[in-house]
Amino acid sequence: MSDCLFCKISSGEIPADIVYEDDRVIAFRDIHPVAPVHILIVPKTHVATMLELAARPDGSDLASAVLKVIPEIARKMQVDQSGFRLINNCGEEGGQTIPHVHFHLIGGRKLGEKLI
Repeated sequence: MSDCLFCKISSGEIPADIVYEDDRVIAFRDIHPVAPVHILIVPKTHVATMLELAARPDGSDLASAVLKVIPEIARKMQVDQSGFRLINNCGEEGGQTIPHVHFHLIGGRKLGEKLI
């Protein structure tokens, strides 16, 4: 999608601090981190929300591609042993501010019982 921030990052049109990339997924540091480690994990294919992803014929494959890279990213960010939180916000009331499905990998400090 031409006006999507994450699509522009995926295509290299907008720079980002990329920590992982393959043909289907890109991961980069959040510009407004809530913890020392705050990585956004994004499918390169534009899909607005998790609900739309689930409705796609290739949705399971795309979701799997994203989930499969999480352990590698956690190791690279050195939170695989200490722990991390994985969050997906869906829709405006769910806190989703960019209409492109993505996951927040958050860690690098002790996280409380509250979401973030």
